[in-house]
Amino acid sequence: MRAASLNFASLESCIAQAFRPKRLAAVVLVVNSPGGSPVQSALIARAIRAQADEKKVPVLAFAEDVAASGGYWLMTAGDELYADRASILGSIGVISASFGFTGLIEKLGVDRRIHTAGENKSFLDPFSVERDEDITRLKEIQGQIHDTFMNQVKSRRGDKLNRRRYKEIFSGDVFLGEEAEKMGLIDGIADMPTLLKERFGKDVRMRQIGVRRSPLRGLLRGGSAAEATREVIAGIEDRLHWSRYGL
Repeated sequence: MRAASLNFASLESCIAQAFRPKRLAAVVLVVNSPGGSPVQSALIARAIRAQADEKKVPVLAFAEDVAASGGYWLMTAGDELYADRASILGSIGVISASFGFTGLIEKLGVDRRIHTAGENKSFLDPFSVERDEDITRLKEIQGQIHDTFMNQVKSRRGDKLNRRRYKEIFSGDVFLGEEAEKMGLIDGIADMPTLLKERFGKDVRMRQIGVRRSPLRGLLRGGSAAEATREVIAGIEDRLHWSRYGL
């Protein structure tokens, strides 16, 4: 099963399908993702573990170019984790990025008018001056999500993690394959075809399951222009995620 776009709705049926065959020896999870929503990552990982525990089938997870942030969260659904020496892993942290347009609208002579019921309804409005209390609240939220992420990694990797390097592991930094192995973030350096043949024999049969998406899918299937536009915007956002890792 391949996972790139971290969206539970698009992968739910794939997860069920991956665990459906009889005489199943293992499910292989191939991750190539720079991350995304922590909720989507958690939902996907939880669904994989639920199926694996119910069917008593091991999950082998392989990272390709990147398994970072939500991508690494997804990796932790595996019982064994592998990567290439040049794979980028980790980024166990939380980020929030935006722009401030107060100077721009001032130059344009535009007045910003906000009317709310609830003093925090305009939280982090990009067209208003940042408020200290908004930043404090944002950091509280990020801290809670970070704690959840760390707990997921600790619960799944357990004693495999190098406790002496906890500060580095959970700093939000990224690591190449061999360094990630030393930290305990993965179990070894291996590629999927070679390891599966070594583990299950040269005649091992593999069935690939995955979702392929196209920015024009909405229009080609009779969807609205708005749907197609959302797909294009999602593609741009995805491209920006990848660019953080020089890919």
